[in-house]
Amino acid sequence: MSQITIRSPKHCAEKQALRIERNYKKLFFVFSAFFTTLLLFLLLIYLIIHPSKPQFSLTQVDIYQLNLSGPKLNSSIQLTLLSKNPNQKVGIYYDEFQVYATYKGQQITGDTPVLPFYQSHEESNLLTASLVGNGVPVAPSIGYELGRDQSAGRLVLNLKVNGKLRWKIGTWVSGHYRFIVNCISVMALQPSMTSTPLSSKQGSQCSTTI
Repeated sequence: MSQITIRSPKHCAEKQALRIERNYKKLFFVFSAFFTTLLLFLLLIYLIIHPSKPQFSLTQVDIYQLNLSGPKLNSSIQLTLLSKNPNQKVGIYYDEFQVYATYKGQQITGDTPVLPFYQSHEESNLLTASLVGNGVPVAPSIGYELGRDQSAGRLVLNLKVNGKLRWKIGTWVSGHYRFIVNCISVMALQPSMTSTPLSSKQGSQCSTTI
C-alpha cells in the first residue's frame, strides 16, 4: 500500500525561497571572487611597475614686490616650474595643483591654482604661476627676519605645491594620491626692491612627497 504525501503550498514556497537564496549566495561568491582576483591582478601590475615620484625643479623666480606694512605683508612673485614624469610606462593625471610661497615658515601668498593636466610617459612640462599676497597678516618677527636677510644680502623663499594625482597604467587609472612639493629659492637681496625685480635663474631641485 503506497503512502501519498501531500505538501502544503507554504512548504513549497519555503523550499523555493531557500533555492533562490542559495543561488544568490553562489552568484555573490562568484562575483566576489572575480573582483578580488581583478584587484589582486591590478595590484600586482602596480607593484611590478611601481611608479616613480614625479620630479620638479625651479627654473626661474622673480619677486616684483615684498613689502612689509605694519603687521601685514604685500608680495608679488612669478615662478616657472619644470615638471617631469620619469616613468616609462606610467602616465600621471594632475587633478589638483596649487602653488604658494612661504617665508620663515609662514605663508605669504594665496594659493594659485594650475589647470589640471595629463603628463605622458617621460614627458616634461613647464608650468608658470603668479603668486600674490595682499595684506597678509604675519608675525612681528617677520620684519626682523627681513631686516636681517637684507643685511646679509640674501633672501630664502620656499615655493610649495599641494595637489592630487592619479597614476595611469595602460587603461587602468588609480585612485587619488595627495602630493606635496617643496622648492627652495635663494637670491641676492638688494636694499630696495622698488626699481627692479629680484630674479633668480639658477635651477634648484625640489623634494616631492606622496
